[in-house]
Amino acid sequence: MGIYESVRAVTTASGDGPVDWGAVAEAAKESTDPGSIELTAAERDGYEADVRAAREQVRAVAGVDFDLPETVEIQNRHHWIDANIATFERVMGMLDEGTPLFPGATRVVNTGTMAVALSFLGNNVLGQYDPLLLAEGDDHALYFVHPNIERVADELGVGRDRFRRWIAFHEVTHAAEFGSAPWLSDHLESSLEGTVDALGNGRFDRDALSEVNTTMTAVEGYAELIMDRAFDEEYADLREKIEERRRGRGPVAQVIRRLLGLGMKRQQYERGKAFFDAVADARGVAAAGRVWDSPDTLPTEDEIETPTLWIDRVDP
Repeated sequence: MGIYESVRAVTTASGDGPVDWGAVAEAAKESTDPGSIELTAAERDGYEADVRAAREQVRAVAGVDFDLPETVEIQNRHHWIDANIATFERVMGMLDEGTPLFPGATRVVNTGTMAVALSFLGNNVLGQYDPLLLAEGDDHALYFVHPNIERVADELGVGRDRFRRWIAFHEVTHAAEFGSAPWLSDHLESSLEGTVDALGNGRFDRDALSEVNTTMTAVEGYAELIMDRAFDEEYADLREKIEERRRGRGPVAQVIRRLLGLGMKRQQYERGKAFFDAVADARGVAAAGRVWDSPDTLPTEDEIETPTLWIDRVDP
């Protein structure tokens, strides 16, 4: 691992496209310690038990039947970068190669920007349900970045086993959403394509971007609702410690988080949770799950702000 090799990979970026993805992967991994995934037998059994328990508890609480992805991986940071760079490349590949990814930027700058983003995320992502958007086939995947889970648990001063179980429950709730709503991946892909296509033609499609945002607000909010009711331990302290850690990040990390839209993701959690809590309190968890009946039952922006509007429309 070395900064020199990372810089060298970026500055020698080549190819015809706006980003040299091979250089992105090399630079991101050169600047990121992969971490260890040498698990004890107890740790490996713990991951399996946590995922299995999460599936059963989420099924029971949400009242939905779903299967876990065929791919469930315990990864180091380099594994996560490799798995996600393909998604970044598919999304950015929708842009016309003749259209600059960032106005006035060169391939080297684009490549460096993507490398910084992947390195930052690789050092911070704990778990991920990956619907593999825009990929061929219907396979989804579930990842646990073991070195990050251990490091953050230690930083927060919480038990590693308990923290790992919390992460497992959260990611499995996402598997439940996409498993019970087979149309959701296509819907997200369509909205994403509309957003990127507009950018590639020099336009900003506010409606398409709003649709992506409201859909992801529903995805994150429903996960929070089910997590609250399915997790078999008290976890308010975990959530508070995570929030304290986020607020205590340095200025560089805060800037990177804003550039990556992670502040928006936090808003999606909060607004989505408030919406689904209100629906569940009024009509029950099963009624809240009707959001996944079809694209037509997704909440609108106005309904997220005023849940009674959604209740009156979908579950009067």
